[in-house]
Amino acid sequence: MREMLQFYIDGRWVDPVKPRSFDVINPATEKVCGRISLGSMKDVDIAVTAACKAQDRYAQTTRQQRIELLDAILVEFKKRHDEVARAIMEEMGAPWLLARDSQAASGPQHIEAARDALKDYVFEERHGTTLIVKEPVGPCALITPWNWPMNQIACKVAPALAAGCTMVLKPSEIAPFDAMIFAEILHAAGVPAGVFNLVNGDGAGVGAALSSHPGIAMVSFTGSTRAGVAVAQSAAPSVKRVAQELGGKSANIILEDADFENAVSKGAAECFENTGQSCNAPTRMLVPRSRLAEATAIAVRTAEAVKTGDPTDPKTDMGPVVSELQWNKVQTLIQKGIDEGATLATGGTGRPKELSRGYFVKPTVFTDVNNQMTIAREEIFGPVVSIIPYDSEEEAVRIANDTPYGLSGYVSSGNLERARRIASRLRTGMVHINNASLDSMAPFGGYKQSGNGREWGAYGIDEFLEVKSVYGYEARKAG
Repeated sequence: MREMLQFYIDGRWVDPVKPRSFDVINPATEKVCGRISLGSMKDVDIAVTAACKAQDRYAQTTRQQRIELLDAILVEFKKRHDEVARAIMEEMGAPWLLARDSQAASGPQHIEAARDALKDYVFEERHGTTLIVKEPVGPCALITPWNWPMNQIACKVAPALAAGCTMVLKPSEIAPFDAMIFAEILHAAGVPAGVFNLVNGDGAGVGAALSSHPGIAMVSFTGSTRAGVAVAQSAAPSVKRVAQELGGKSANIILEDADFENAVSKGAAECFENTGQSCNAPTRMLVPRSRLAEATAIAVRTAEAVKTGDPTDPKTDMGPVVSELQWNKVQTLIQKGIDEGATLATGGTGRPKELSRGYFVKPTVFTDVNNQMTIAREEIFGPVVSIIPYDSEEEAVRIANDTPYGLSGYVSSGNLERARRIASRLRTGMVHINNASLDSMAPFGGYKQSGNGREWGAYGIDEFLEVKSVYGYEARKAG
């Protein structure tokens, strides 16, 4: 069992001001897999003070020094890659291959993206006699979730380091151990004292203290829309910048000329990856009404082929959801779908029959869903796909955009120009055409209640910079 009761502040591991332990539960076994300490406002204040003290010195480092620092982090991460993966498997239930090859691997992926973007990043440009310069925004609060823990930590920490900012990280208390290993990685890589700090805690005790702290210049938050609103409200009195990557209810428009077997099976499989706990999952599958039965049959076959079970088994495709609270939420929403008249094609409430322990959910497919049902409106964050029929391309676009969210969208068509046309009409920060993969150098973020700001690559660095105009930087030429 892991016991990691200290915080990383000002280059060393320190005890909390007031001891308050918290059990971390392995969702596959429902047993305690470790303990951390929950911090307080006093711990936050100490960490922010360290970040403020280090800010000016770190902001003066050169581009090359920051590139070398990111390279050093990559070297140290490689040494502990599998350890990070094991921590993620234990704390949030990701199956081993997902934990190793996707979850943990996302860390170096974002560090490399920030490093590569930094090499050519334009921090200064001239407009006549004026100099336009981008400068570090200052000490940042980074508040990250449990569903893709290393992904969200790295895609905030790496660009903040590239921009010249110091920071205090509050990882999710539900899945904290990979973050603490990451702190050890940064220490071994030689990140200067005070530049990176970590305080564990919950939203009420540490998240609110960070987002309201007068020493924090900017908050980068990833989580639910409800929590994002709370962070923004807490930050508002001090008028600090808030970047948010929030919830989603992404539509997956499959046109009649698409390769149906491929498009439907891949779309459904994405809803089951990471046990459906991905904000950009294509959970609303829109198909022509005339092909609803065909799409349903393909989605059902995909769901029933998923092997759910022990995350340590390399043959497992899908692990548990992260907690009892999340399991109960998913069960309630599945039952809501049944009660509101959606057709349950496979899956449903309860655990898979072969599993008696753990927060496991049946891969579930609803069909003949309408867009006003709760399962089409609310983010379930579980392995549930809702198939919605449409009668025309115009109706498909209208249904896709009829949501308070706007994180991602998906379009499948045998005609690339047609797919591009549909993509241009979707009110989302991202669109995948024919199941194209994410691009770590492209901006990740959404419209509407899916947040504001963008992460990844150069766009991630942008978020941690202020823009200054220096007038008269060059003397005007006489005459």
